[in-house]
Amino acid sequence: MARLLSKAGLCSRSIAADWIRAGKVTVNGQIIYEPEARFSLQDQISVAGQRLQEQARKVLMLHKPRGVVSTRADERGRPTVYDLLPSDHWLAPIGRLDQASSGLLLFSNDPEWAQGLLNPDQHVSKTYHVQIRPPLPAEVLQHIARHSSLDGKPCLPMQIRELRCGGKTQWLEMVLQEGRNRQIRRLLQDADAEVLRLIRVAVGDLLLGSLTSGQWRWLSPDEERLLEL
Repeated sequence: MARLLSKAGLCSRSIAADWIRAGKVTVNGQIIYEPEARFSLQDQISVAGQRLQEQARKVLMLHKPRGVVSTRADERGRPTVYDLLPSDHWLAPIGRLDQASSGLLLFSNDPEWAQGLLNPDQHVSKTYHVQIRPPLPAEVLQHIARHSSLDGKPCLPMQIRELRCGGKTQWLEMVLQEGRNRQIRRLLQDADAEVLRLIRVAVGDLLLGSLTSGQWRWLSPDEERLLEL
């Protein structure tokens, strides 16, 4: 059960285990005390009296700042995205952005829906603006876009275009159809380019827009529909 709550993004596995031992978690109306007990999201799960599956879906967009980690708690005491979010809602992150990256990060109280959005088979695109040094020529960018691989596995084709070039640095727009671990940074490093800034500006057709760093807002129903699978 602790693993299920952790995978849903509610908390770390150790915190979930503490809640379970304290009698705060019920499954199908029964309090459970065993963190390793096995259940699924098809069961009726409540934490501190709040049903996970019956809440009206809420989706929140955060403009994650650089230097903030995408976890609920950090053992090294670093600031987390949850320091920026409303404390009166249970929300799980939909994907991650590493500490050095910024931009659009989504959260939802519907873990089953969120898992569908993360399903690699759905190929929900993610758009990034990336500042690199030194600039890379067009033929290298085309090779990255069409012929890249990581850990011996080919990457899905991506779209890359130059936004602007300031001599020593270059801004690129990269549209990915998958979310491999640190994919952009690793591919550009392999091309001998240093990533100076990495900002996620869109998920599918949903744009970060004018939301400023550190700010959040709820999505409208029309915006949620932009993410429908």
